[in-house]
Amino acid sequence: MVIHFYFQGEPLLCKDLPAMIAKAHQQGIYTIVSTNAQNLTEKLATQLLQAGLDRIIISMDGLTQLTYEKYRVGGKIEKVLKALQVLKQLKKSLHSRIHIELQCLLLRSNEHEWKQLKHSYRHLGADSLTFKTAQFYDYKNGDSLMPTDHKYSRYKMSNNGKYELKHKPKKICSRLFFGCVMDVMGHILPCCFDKNKQFTFGSITDSSFDEIWQSKKACMFRQNVLSDRSHFAICTNCTE
Repeated sequence: MVIHFYFQGEPLLCKDLPAMIAKAHQQGIYTIVSTNAQNLTEKLATQLLQAGLDRIIISMDGLTQLTYEKYRVGGKIEKVLKALQVLKQLKKSLHSRIHIELQCLLLRSNEHEWKQLKHSYRHLGADSLTFKTAQFYDYKNGDSLMPTDHKYSRYKMSNNGKYELKHKPKKICSRLFFGCVMDVMGHILPCCFDKNKQFTFGSITDSSFDEIWQSKKACMFRQNVLSDRSHFAICTNCTE
């Protein structure tokens, strides 16, 4: 079992995060946190590692402040670089088995830095590097941050001059059966693409998780998606 302690927003703003990770760790559950690292102090990093966090994903979409802030508006690259070094040092001193993953979105603003990043991610403090294609909400009209080489984009231009998903969504979505999202208010959502809580199955403040997961509302949603997912906006920008 795996718990991803993030959904929209910034997970490190939650003061109870280390305690929640520790509780999951005690139950043998693999835990993952994805963060922009703007609030990752040495004290907090120590708490996360001591709690037993298994993997931390650090989002860094550029090697310089100029490229980084093209997407991470208001963010500071120096905070990310410092956080990576702190994690690296604490991993060694605390004998932690945490995996430090550096993640970079494939954007036009940073495409000239991809090669350098491949050679420097370990020096920066990460154990692995992941390049991820970027999702855009208004993708049909294109976006200035789409890579110049569309091989590194999840979209392609169609014959009518509009962009479309490069790979059509699968008919069967496994996420509907093997995972879900619970937001900070306790609402159970079908997946991370339901960012505006359009299809909430219920809240754990009213019913148990098992009751919500197997409810008529949840089962009907899965059935409708399997019948024709094109009717659901959250599914039209997903390649799952």
